[in-house]
Amino acid sequence: MVRVNDLPCIVWLRQDLRLEDQPAFAAAVARGGAIIPVFIWDPAAEGEWKPGGATRWWLHHSLAKLGAEIESRGGRLVIREGDSAQQLAELVAATGASAVYWCRRYEPEIVGRDARLKRELRKQGAETGSFNGALLHEPHSIQNKQGRPFQVFTPYWRHCLSLPKTAVGAGAPEKWPSPAHWPASVELNALGLLPRLGWAEMFGDHHEPGEAGAAKRLDEFLARSVDTYEDLRNIPGKKGTSRLSPHLHFGEISPRQIWAATEALGKEAGVFPSSNGARVFLSEVGWREFAHHLLFHFPQTPTEPLRQEFERFPWREDPDGELLRAWQKGQTGYPIVDAGMRELWSTGWMHNRVRMVVASFLVKHLRLPWQRGAEWFWDTLVDADLAANSLGWQWSAGCGADAAPYFRVFAPVLQGSKFDGAGDYVRRWVPEIAGLPDKHLHAPWEAPTEILSAAGVRLGDTYPGPLVDHKTARDAALAAYQELRKSRP
Repeated sequence: MVRVNDLPCIVWLRQDLRLEDQPAFAAAVARGGAIIPVFIWDPAAEGEWKPGGATRWWLHHSLAKLGAEIESRGGRLVIREGDSAQQLAELVAATGASAVYWCRRYEPEIVGRDARLKRELRKQGAETGSFNGALLHEPHSIQNKQGRPFQVFTPYWRHCLSLPKTAVGAGAPEKWPSPAHWPASVELNALGLLPRLGWAEMFGDHHEPGEAGAAKRLDEFLARSVDTYEDLRNIPGKKGTSRLSPHLHFGEISPRQIWAATEALGKEAGVFPSSNGARVFLSEVGWREFAHHLLFHFPQTPTEPLRQEFERFPWREDPDGELLRAWQKGQTGYPIVDAGMRELWSTGWMHNRVRMVVASFLVKHLRLPWQRGAEWFWDTLVDADLAANSLGWQWSAGCGADAAPYFRVFAPVLQGSKFDGAGDYVRRWVPEIAGLPDKHLHAPWEAPTEILSAAGVRLGDTYPGPLVDHKTARDAALAAYQELRKSRP
């Protein structure tokens, strides 16, 4: 007589592409029997937020690394394409699997889909199990004293810090328990994930997708930069940040692993956190948690402002898209803004301080809707995460939870001078003005003609003049904000 636990278990992989500290794998190991890891390419399930070009590039390489690691342990990564419910139903029927396990996701479209999937699989006779593999604290488990979701980060994070942390758990087996017959799988290349026309050809110079790459990135950061993180995280020309965001998004590393590794430093130092830099770094992990908390409780925020009065904000008209294209291409005439947008296009990533600068420029200097910026970031960032992307853009536009007030307008020249005083960042990404002295690098239109000529800079030709005047744009943004306040019902 065949016992249920002798039948295969399908582990459905999504944004949890790792083998260590992977609770769905751990549950399958504890259950016993063969384990069939499955990835299903089903972009239609994401609704209007289908994976962008840069994240598809990362996904391709992450799956390749994961598949190779599973094979080294004697297993296989089964890849399917199509409707997830249909594919899982077919796999259960073809393999005789008696269970399907996965790690939870928290995006609005996915939460509803997963609930329906559980019911359908159970009708088919398969046990289902979902687990938290992505967050320190799941959104539904955190509430304020009034029993409502938090909307301000500081009390949210203070509450989270008071809660016990889940330890790093087990994951996949070293020696894979394989089924008698592996189900059919499509080739990874058949999914067509890699961008065409060579757009992402430089991405590999800057990123190492996969679980091993994530562990390497964390180790290097903790050894090199965590203690100076508070001071250097705002300097785009320095290697002062962890750059773990894409690894976290794809689940190649868990926040539990990051917390435990940072805590281990504290044990060595005899105090936790081991430095103020480590404390600030962990608070950034907290901001990621907060973003998922907000998206779960306010599912409209990827497209609608949390502060509903901003639905009436008088955004500027850009009928031909000329202003938006200039911003996208890094041709605004403001070097720190252009450097950030070019870094994004070339590498699929942008330094966080510069993300705030370019976002402020779009929604306040150009006064274009924050949704246009969110859409561009979604397609071009390798770490495009619906929760973090929505939080970041609503923060910049002043219309979200715990947001920067709209009247706080980042001055791009000041931001450039303050955080890239030596010009390392701008000179790297805007090489046509690299010959300008530091004094004029962040405002080339103010440089004397002879200095521009000596540097080979011809404004309006080799480099554009300012797309808008800072003071004029700032005044117009503040006037629009006042118009919004007057229009309150």
